Amino acid sequence: LLSVTLLGFCLSSYAQEFVWKAGVHSFFDNTEFSGSKVQTPQTMAGVHLAPQLGLSWQKKHSIYVGGDLLQEFGSDEIFEYYDPIIYYEYAGKPFRFYMGAIPRQMILDKYPRMFFQDSINNYRPVINGFFWEYTKKNNYMNVWLDWTGRQSEKKNEAFFMGWSGRYNYKYLYAQHFGYMFHFAKKKDPVIDEAIHDNGLLLTSIGLDFAKDSGFEKLEINAGWSVAMDRDREIGKWNRPQGFLSEAKIEYKGIGLFNTLYLGEAQQIYYNDHNTNLYWGDSFYRLKKYDRADIYINFLKTPVVNIKFICSLHFAESNVYNQQALYATFDLDNQPKKKEKKYKYIWDNWF
Repeated sequence: LLSVTLLGFCLSSYAQEFVWKAGVHSFFDNTEFSGSKVQTPQTMAGVHLAPQLGLSWQKKHSIYVGGDLLQEFGSDEIFEYYDPIIYYEYAGKPFRFYMGAIPRQMILDKYPRMFFQDSINNYRPVINGFFWEYTKKNNYMNVWLDWTGRQSEKKNEAFFMGWSGRYNYKYLYAQHFGYMFHFAKKKDPVIDEAIHDNGLLLTSIGLDFAKDSGFEKLEINAGWSVAMDRDREIGKWNRPQGFLSEAKIEYKGIGLFNTLYLGEAQQIYYNDHNTNLYWGDSFYRLKKYDRADIYINFLKTPVVNIKFICSLHFAESNVYNQQALYATFDLDNQPKKKEKKYKYIWDNWF
């Protein structure tokens, strides 16, 4: 009661503004992985409804309360999953800070699929923890925490600690991504479990020519990844390493994003805990893997985005394919910077 009273007193000292956000995010993701030993063929489809209400003061501080509700296509349930959204936001350049239950797309959208596979955004849309970032021009560095499992008789205690950053110098840039995932035991387990620690690092150097080329994207990078994986009962650290290269090109809404991995097989203890322990793409359990995404941005505006992706996966001496369609709608009552004119794909080409 005292905390609430003090908060109300502090807020009353400043001019407050009512703020809101509304998001509708729909996805259809069909994977043709039949015959693969590391992936499962499946179709994931649904729509997220994510309303938020809040208060803002001093143009830097905000508190939001809402939720993310998922309805899977074809289900008899109105909503299969519900994730509460409750967070504090500080947005005072060059810093931004969030703490609470925070929409994932706002803060962790740059991580490669080696760290977080496509479906994480569909079924883990909220992180529980904090995020701090320093940004200057196009350079940034951040640290974050995501507490993914509160220990109980049915659930393992688990959390991520992560960090990433990028520095640009003319056409050259260097970037780094990293996390450590702690996967502990259930409360009073019937069968004793080992505690796992799973870390992953990736450092890359690249060239970005998009700014002066007329392309939306035109860049290539190459880097080295190191995973750190152990079962504490065994005690030994496993450190699979590998080469990762990315190439991105996009012109007038049509693009290609290619990822190549060559190295040692990752996700050592996948057969013990599968996706509970590893959130990255399971294709990185292989020593050689290439993925080519060919995509079309049918509509790309500050509010609405409609994107189709056809992916070719070169793995296990086969070529697998995947088709995905995403339609997102995000609206709020906050003032925005001047944006480019709304673009449909046919405006670019016809």
